[in-house]
Amino acid sequence: MPSSDKSINWTSLTTIASAAILIATELFGAAFASGWALAGFFQLGSTFETILQVVFGLLAVYAIFAFLRQAIRVEPIFKRS
Repeated sequence: MPSSDKSINWTSLTTIASAAILIATELFGAAFASGWALAGFFQLGSTFETILQVVFGLLAVYAIFAFLRQAIRVEPIFKRS
C-alpha cells in the first residue's frame, strides 16, 4: 500500500507538463516537416513520405519519453510531507 505521507508538488508537475507539451509540439512538427522535405527533395513519392514521417514521429515519441524520464528524475512530482 502506498505511503500516505506523499503529496503532489504542483509546481514541478506544471513545469514538467508545460515543457513536455512545448517539446512534443516542436519534435512532432520537425518530424513531419523532415519527412515531407526529404521525400520531396529526393522525389520519393507520397508513400515514402508517409513512411519517413512515421519513422521520424516514432523517434520523436522516444525523445519525449526520454525527456520525461529525465525531467521527473530532476524535478520530482511527489514530495514528502
